[in-house]
Formats: sequence, structure tokens, C-alpha cells
Amino acid sequence: MLCLTLPTDPRWADVALADLPALLTDHAHCEMKAASNALSLAARWPSLPRLARALVDLAEEELRHFRALLDVIEQRGLALGKPETDVYASELRKAATSTCARNAKAALIDRLLVGAIIEARSCERFRLLADGLAARDHELAPLYEELFASEARHYRTLVDLAVEVAGDEGAARSRLADLARAEGEIAGRLGTAPAVHG
Repeated sequence: MLCLTLPTDPRWADVALADLPALLTDHAHCEMKAASNALSLAARWPSLPRLARALVDLAEEELRHFRALLDVIEQRGLALGKPETDVYASELRKAATSTCARNAKAALIDRLLVGAIIEARSCERFRLLADGLAARDHELAPLYEELFASEARHYRTLVDLAVEVAGDEGAARSRLADLARAEGEIAGRLGTAPAVHG
């Protein structure tokens, strides 16, 4: 799906659905981190107003998702708690940094592409969740259908922004492919857990 080189093991959905409280709280934290990342990039690149505006729009949507998940968490009597360390995102950023040309533009392109890959993985998993929830939790199934579509849109937005910043679609897509291969290796090592990227 999208740029992913390794599909999620279908057993992941069973693990996630067996521990919905853990999944929901992890997912809420993921939405907040995505919003924070987009705002951080927008603040660092005010010289690129189109990029900044697109990232602010993306952050606003991620915050709406965070609020929706907070509502579900509260309705179910759960506590959000503190976020766990996101090994997946950390390793993906590390893989990008270790193979990145050392200049600000290349670093920005990588941040956008890493964000796109994270959105792609979320998109794939939200499809699995929506399908699994359709038979089990009719309240959550529509939410994950909506989130599936949003993540696909975010993926496209971030890739398009990276292409625009690069000024060379071929180079940006080649870098995306390199990072997607690294992501596949990371995802393969992490196994299955009731977490969006676990």
C-alpha cells in the first residue's frame, strides 16, 4: 500500500483489537505527535509560506483526530497516560539521518518523507482496523474508516511537499523508496503489538 515495502502481518489486527484500550491510547499519542511534528516544521520554515500553510492545515486535522480519540477514551472510562517511547519513529528518523546529505534542504525533505511513510503505515493499519472493527465495534468502525482516508491524504500531501521542496520529482521519489526500504526492515523487526506502529 502506498510506498510500503513490507505489509503488516495480518495477525497485528487481532493483537490490536484484543487490547483496544492500549491501541486507543497509543493512537491518540500518535495523532498528537503528528500534529507537533507538522507545527515544528512549519515554524522552522517560515520562508516557505506554502509549505508552512499546508503543514498547519495538516496539524489542525491531526489535532481534530486527537480530540476524537480523547472523546472515545473518556467515554470508555480509560486514561490517556503518558506516551510510550516510539521506537518505530525513532528508528526511522535515525535511518534517515544516517543516510542524509548534511544540508538543511535535504533534512527538510527527509522529515517530510519520514512523515509520509509514517502516515502510509498508519493508513495501512487503519484499513485493517476498520475491517476488523466492522464486525466487533460498530461505534469505532466509522472512525477508522475516516482515519484511513485521512492518512492516505496526509501521505500524498507530505510526498507532494517533499517533491516541491526538492524541485526534482525523480530525486524525491528515489529518496522515498530508500527510506521506505529502511522502514520495511524496521517494521519487520518490531513484530506485533497493540500499537499503531508496534
